Amino acid sequence: MYLDVAKKQEIFEKYGKSNTDTGSAEAQIALFSYRISHLTEHMKLNRKDYSTERALTRLVGKRRGLLDYLKDVDIERYRSIVKALGLRR
Repeated sequence: MYLDVAKKQEIFEKYGKSNTDTGSAEAQIALFSYRISHLTEHMKLNRKDYSTERALTRLVGKRRGLLDYLKDVDIERYRSIVKALGLRR
């Protein structure tokens, strides 16, 4: 599988408050971004995989919702995660 326990821990350690911080908005956004990039590469090779396309669309929406929430709650945390992940505003 493309996302094993070690990779998740690495993402949570880098973007969360600790390697066990799985619930913060920053950690979830980083995890969604990793999954989105993986599914985007899959979609480049498999254009007719509509179930993956739908899953990708849902993930992008979830990440957008978390980014909007973070922007409303704490603009500095929003700016830092956008900069760290290289997302466009």
